[in-house]
Amino acid sequence: MKTQNVSSGSRSKRFPYWLRQSVRDNEGFTRTRELISKLGLNTVCQAARCPNIHGCFSVKRCTFLILGKICTRSCRFCAVEKNRLELKAPDKEELLKIKEAVEKLGIENVVITSVTRDDLADKGASHFADCVDILKSIGKGLKIETLVPDFLGDKRSIKKVVSARPDVFSHNLETVPRLYGKVRPEADYNRSLEVLRYAKELDRDITTKSGIMAGLGEFREEIRSVMNDLRKADCDIITIGQYLKPDAGCLDAEEFLEPAEFDKFSEWAKEAGFKKYYCGPFVRSSYTEGIWQS
Repeated sequence: MKTQNVSSGSRSKRFPYWLRQSVRDNEGFTRTRELISKLGLNTVCQAARCPNIHGCFSVKRCTFLILGKICTRSCRFCAVEKNRLELKAPDKEELLKIKEAVEKLGIENVVITSVTRDDLADKGASHFADCVDILKSIGKGLKIETLVPDFLGDKRSIKKVVSARPDVFSHNLETVPRLYGKVRPEADYNRSLEVLRYAKELDRDITTKSGIMAGLGEFREEIRSVMNDLRKADCDIITIGQYLKPDAGCLDAEEFLEPAEFDKFSEWAKEAGFKKYYCGPFVRSSYTEGIWQS
């Protein structure tokens, strides 16, 4: 067992004790990593250098990254590769391999996300829908969450994914509106809210979910304001976690919030009326316990 600072890219601030964790490679971790490598699949766990990768892989859980591994945007919090010159057309074989991985790993709750593909006519929405359809063929009560980009606000693209009927439709706001220019300059706060609002309008029964990061320089009341905006969009679930710099080229964390502050966020989320809320230093939008329980 070894103890590590969870984000090797963060050097400007000393990590507090609550952001240090012990990691250990075990049979589950090794099997998950090797299967993903053998099938040539991408995961956001690896591409975004998630601090929870050991815990997730150890219990044979991961978040699959579709539409290749190259993103068309340059969000400054994210370590996913950006290079428009190497973009590839969507590959249905990728989806069949994900189905194989889900079956071999015995995954019961799967999260599918993607790089942003603004270069595609439907921004990759049909690939998401095809993925849901393929995974549904597994049966056996598999729960499917789609964590989608904003599709540039294209309602036809949103409808394609919602019509495939995933169990959870997720889209992350990531940060407060004041920081969009700094954190995700090619995105738009109101457009992202509209993605969630429109998904719920299309299907009142679908569960909608969003997540934000804390520690990027936001004020506490701005976080509360984002919660209220999400509830106005009828968003059901919120996640809030500590931003940790994943790569040297990414933004530095402005502060490391103490665990008690995340407890306060949970209180606010309850007051706002979210059906479920997950707030904590290591919470990530695709790393939450209990989402599938009633």
